[in-house]
Amino acid sequence: MKCIYYLSPTLKSTQNISDDLHSIGIDDWFLHIHNKDESGLVKQHLHSSNYLETLDLIREGLIGAGLGLMAGLCAAAITSVTDPFGAPVPLIGYVGIIFLITCFGAWLGGLAGVASENKKIANFHQEIVSGQYLILVYAKNSQINNIQIMMSNKYPEVVLAGVDANFFNPFADLKLISSL
Repeated sequence: MKCIYYLSPTLKSTQNISDDLHSIGIDDWFLHIHNKDESGLVKQHLHSSNYLETLDLIREGLIGAGLGLMAGLCAAAITSVTDPFGAPVPLIGYVGIIFLITCFGAWLGGLAGVASENKKIANFHQEIVSGQYLILVYAKNSQINNIQIMMSNKYPEVVLAGVDANFFNPFADLKLISSL
């Protein structure tokens, strides 16, 4: 499954694209639209993108967890060497130190992610701010050809902007198609 990114200039065009994608077998679970004005999407009953797509919560949370794990390992090593409690620390104590600091790092990373735009969506920030609609179509490999043919034949004003073969991986780069 891949995620195909299209940029549409108008809400009407986006509505028509949504209807046509539904007619070839793409349902709302696999079709999300991102725009600066979500109220227009709601009024047209279009499925807007969710927080996991628009914010960098997962990516930053994982980075925070990784940093927290390293800090937890360092704290456990320092605790082992310095023996700050006067008595030997059991293994569960070290596991607890590592676990708590890792969770704290993940929490801090998640907070940073909520405050930042998804790095893949950020490639289209200027277009979204200028009023265009970013259409994300999650398609099986068998559907991709039908989608691209339909889009190129019916909607010449819509730009194929990118393809994400690893949309489930927040660290993977998005393959940009057009120079925006």
